[in-house]
Amino acid sequence: MSAPAAVYRPRNPQDSDYYRCVEDYFETFIQIYDEHFSRQYGFWRPYIEQVIHRYLDCGNLHNGFARVKCKDCGHEYLLAFSCKRRHFCPSCHQKRVVEFGEWLCMDVLKKIPHRHFVFSIPKILRRYFLYDRKLLADLSRSAWESLKVFIQDAVPENNPIPGAVIAVQTFGDFLGFNPHCQILVTDGCYYGDGGMFRVAPPLELKKLEAIFQHKVFRMLLNKGKITEEMVRMLSAWKHSGFNVFCGNRISPDDDTAMENLARYIIRASFSQERMQYLDQEGTVVYTSRDGETTKNFPALEWLAAMCSHIHNRGEQMVRYYGYYSNVSRGKRQQEGLDDAIPCILEPQGNEKAFRKSWAKLIQKIYEVDPLVCPKCQGSMRIISFIEAQSVIRDILNHLGLWLARARPPPKAHAPPIREYAACDLQLQTHADTIYGDPEYSWDAYIHA
Repeated sequence: MSAPAAVYRPRNPQDSDYYRCVEDYFETFIQIYDEHFSRQYGFWRPYIEQVIHRYLDCGNLHNGFARVKCKDCGHEYLLAFSCKRRHFCPSCHQKRVVEFGEWLCMDVLKKIPHRHFVFSIPKILRRYFLYDRKLLADLSRSAWESLKVFIQDAVPENNPIPGAVIAVQTFGDFLGFNPHCQILVTDGCYYGDGGMFRVAPPLELKKLEAIFQHKVFRMLLNKGKITEEMVRMLSAWKHSGFNVFCGNRISPDDDTAMENLARYIIRASFSQERMQYLDQEGTVVYTSRDGETTKNFPALEWLAAMCSHIHNRGEQMVRYYGYYSNVSRGKRQQEGLDDAIPCILEPQGNEKAFRKSWAKLIQKIYEVDPLVCPKCQGSMRIISFIEAQSVIRDILNHLGLWLARARPPPKAHAPPIREYAACDLQLQTHADTIYGDPEYSWDAYIHA
């Protein structure tokens, strides 16, 4: 007999170290931010407070829920509404990551070879992007223009068109502000009305890095952020701090690698599994990806670092260029050409699937099906959404859940004793400025 299906159990975010840290310190953090953290982590943005409050309400039955019932045995449970905040809420962001990976591979990327690029900038320039977040869009454009001219030059055909999906990330391993571009780009160009695709030869990364450096300097000069003197100084450095990483070619048939890479480029800024909150000491201990290094943060500084990676309302951190741009995709859809497969590739089928539902996303993330009854293994369905406060209270009172999980009010905290220094703007060595190749957990899927 087959083993019974794993049972989905609704999460309890209030039990996590991350939630307890935010709940204990967010009021003090908001009050003292301008005085203690604005120089190091950027100006206070009122939208941050909204994000924090929404996160603290995420998964809370008192704010509304859906009733999920088994049609076979009648068993049911309550599913709390989520906040849908990006990056700051780990659970909601992870669902978005899975959905984005599937959508990108099904509706945007084509069955052609791709590569993964990372474009990074030196520490001395990062402060400009911290204080003016609109520059992040310009950084994405600079990376695209550098790649576009380089790949087009490598393909001999007339009017070649590459395609790219660029995600701007602002975080490093220990949440330091490190704006860089994660890029998924076609390994060559379309040409001839999009019916042919020419694979590009290996690219010379040093030349590509030089083009990217020039584009960023020109962009910052035009914005009035840097001077010609600074450009000359940085250009004279032996190691400028600009770096371009290029991954191995990903085969058109390697769907697993493509979807994992699509998830990777919009991954969350931190991992709850690597975080430990020591409430008595008021500190957060965070472990590096390789598990070999840990760093202690005062809880307030941890929150400040986390909030520096919250996107503004409506801010787009993923952009589509060239063959994958919204305009190009829209034109192909109108002409009925979007499903066309380049003749140099074997047909792989073009049937589209709908976006995954909430239940299928949960099943894919946690390898359990939330719509399988834990009692009889029958099929469950959502029978209602409860949002009226009076009904919420009546139901939770009946079930003995009203305020059952309430915690004491947030602790009163004095402002931190020490002043937090501004960003370190000293000249850095090559080892400090280079952005290394991230350690993938799915390298085995990538083909040379």
